[in-house]
Amino acid sequence: MERGNQFIGESGAFLDAVERASRAAMLNRPVLVIGERGTGKELIAERLHRLSSRWDGPLITLNCAALPETLIEAELFGHEAGAFTGATRARQGRFEEADGGTLFLDELATLSSAAQERLLRAVEYGEITRIGSSRAIKVDVRIVAATNEHLPELVDQGRFRADLLDRLSFEVVTLPPLRVREGDVMVLADFFGRRMAAELDWPDWPGFGAMATEAMKRHSWPGNVRELRNVVERAVYRWDDPDRKVDHIVFDPFESPWKPQPSRRPAAADSPCDEVIDAALSDSGVRATLDQSMNFDSVDDLRGAVDAHEKRILQAALARHRYNQRQTAKALGLSYDQLRHCLKKHDLLG
Repeated sequence: MERGNQFIGESGAFLDAVERASRAAMLNRPVLVIGERGTGKELIAERLHRLSSRWDGPLITLNCAALPETLIEAELFGHEAGAFTGATRARQGRFEEADGGTLFLDELATLSSAAQERLLRAVEYGEITRIGSSRAIKVDVRIVAATNEHLPELVDQGRFRADLLDRLSFEVVTLPPLRVREGDVMVLADFFGRRMAAELDWPDWPGFGAMATEAMKRHSWPGNVRELRNVVERAVYRWDDPDRKVDHIVFDPFESPWKPQPSRRPAAADSPCDEVIDAALSDSGVRATLDQSMNFDSVDDLRGAVDAHEKRILQAALARHRYNQRQTAKALGLSYDQLRHCLKKHDLLG
C-alpha cells in the first residue's frame, strides 16, 4: 500500500477508520491521523484531500522530523532575504505553497515549542508571518497532521501545547495496526504478490504455499503494511520457480550466519533489557517474589543469573497481560521496540 494506490482491506477496524476519514473529508476542519509506522497515515491524508472541496488545490507534505529545529519554522512559514545566515533571497514556506489546498504535517509531535506556537496562530487566525518580516500573510489552508504518539499524554508531560491540540483535534482518525486487522494480512499479501509477479513478467501468479501463509499469519508485523509489502515483494523476487507457490518467507533480511557481530558496550549500557530488571524491582510484589527465589550464595555467574531472572520477569509480565506485547512494554516501562529486543534475546518471540 503506497501513495497513489487504493485502500486494500476488509476488516471492520480498517473499514471503520477509512469511513471516518471519508466523512470528515468534506468539512473544512483540521484532522489528526494517529497510527503506528507503516499503517498508511499519508494515504489517509491524501484521501482527506481528494474527497474535499480542495481536491483541485495543492496537497503539500512536510515531515516535521526530517528537519532540524533551527530550520523547521523557516520551512513552514518561509523567510525574507537576510533573515538568517544563508538566507540570500526570500522564500515561501509550506503554508504559502498550500494556500487553497491541504498541508499534511507528518510526525507532528516532533515540532519544537516555538514552532507549535507559530502553528497555533496560523490555525487560529489563518495567517502566517515569514521569518524576518513583520507583515502577516493571509493563507487558506486545511491542516491534516499525523503522529504515532499519544498527544494527550505529551500534553500532560508538557511536551505539546494543549491549546494547539484542541485546535487540531476536530476529528481524530486512529488507524488500526495490521496485527488486529483480521483477515487483511493475506488479502494484502496476495495484492503485493500479484503486483511483484507482474513486475517480474511471470506468466501467472501461483499464490503462496501453506508454510508461507502460516508464517505470515503468525507474524506480529511491527512495521505494519509497509513491512508486509517489503516481505512479500522480497519473497516473490527471490523465488526461482514461478510455476510453484511461493513458500519461503524471510522477515529479517539482515539475518545471516556471516552478519557482523555487535561491538561490546560498557556494562552500564549493556542492553535495553537491563531496564526490565529496574522496572520490575520498582514493583514491590515482583521484588518480593524475586527476593524469595534468589539464592545469592549459589551465584557463580552474575550475567547468567541476571539473564535468568530477566527472562522470568518477561514471562511473568507477558502472562499477566495475556501476551499483549504493547501492554507488557508499557507495564515494564519499555518502548515496544525495546521489549521486542528483549523477547528476541531470550527466545520468547515464538
